[in-house]
Amino acid sequence: MEILAFGVQADERPLLEKAFEGHHEVRCLSVFLDEDTAPIAAGHEAVSTSVNADLNHRVLRTLAAGGTQLIAQRSTGFNNIDLEAAERLGLIVARVSSYSPYSVAEFAWTLALAVNRRIVRASNRTRDFDFRLDGLMGRDLRGRTVGVLGTGKIGEAFTRIAHGFGMNLLGWDVAENPACVELGMKYVDKERLLAEADLVSLHVPLMEATRHLVDAAALRAMKDDAILVNSSRGGLIDTEALVGELRAGRFTGVGLDVYEAEAGLFFLDKSLEVVEDDTLARLVTFPNVVVTSTRRTTPPTRSARSSTPPSRTSSTTPRGGAARTSWSRGPPRRAHRRAARPSARPRPS
Repeated sequence: MEILAFGVQADERPLLEKAFEGHHEVRCLSVFLDEDTAPIAAGHEAVSTSVNADLNHRVLRTLAAGGTQLIAQRSTGFNNIDLEAAERLGLIVARVSSYSPYSVAEFAWTLALAVNRRIVRASNRTRDFDFRLDGLMGRDLRGRTVGVLGTGKIGEAFTRIAHGFGMNLLGWDVAENPACVELGMKYVDKERLLAEADLVSLHVPLMEATRHLVDAAALRAMKDDAILVNSSRGGLIDTEALVGELRAGRFTGVGLDVYEAEAGLFFLDKSLEVVEDDTLARLVTFPNVVVTSTRRTTPPTRSARSSTPPSRTSSTTPRGGAARTSWSRGPPRRAHRRAARPSARPRPS
């Protein structure tokens, strides 16, 4: 069977080809899956997509009409897929069970340290042989408070690093993670976490319950000199509200590996084009902001192992609007059904 993979980046191609070698043929395309490119999949029982794909009901209908039975997304996120439409069409939907939690957590800390110590500005100055220290002063993290929104596998890995820095630990999630509690984490409501944390890091999935989890009110509740890091999903933060707070001179630094309107921008070279997204254009001008294009990905060896997707999902909606989703292997036909109708009873992953 030939698998058609959409949105494949140059560094992904050899990993996908190696993962399926001896099992299935894989045809890699650089174009993303959307309404214009969906007809290309005609005759392919299985397609592989990226998080930048737009799998709305029209795209899914085209895929089903062309004979596609399985959609395997090369990411943990699935907010770009109309799961109810997939269920009606009888399509099997699968995703990667998890990335290396250490890879994501370590990159989140890379962003936090970069904005705290003004690494990007310092590097740019040095290139111009400007060795002044004006405006480059950072601050110790030991003894300060970190707030972790979402304490699943990635949040736990992030918390362990924070514990190594000697920080006070605050957490917020649907259920307490015993490993984080053992490290000394205290679970509090979101409002208290935002008000007390010197560093806030987001590690929750993007669902309707978590969209703009950090909105204008949440941003106003944070300390003026706080650091905000998002290496999860761009839609967790109201970006326009964030720009407003930054224009007011608030926050020591903001590190973003995601952006809520990143589709059509991230993973692409736009350096010779006029970017019409005024919010992003303004965001990257702030000297205390670092934006990267989804660099939190896993090491190559891990990516190759994760190329064969899992096929069953379970989802929980936490109290107070947070959310956590976990996937495990099992009968594939239930994948989209369980995701479309999340259980009301929260449970830890």
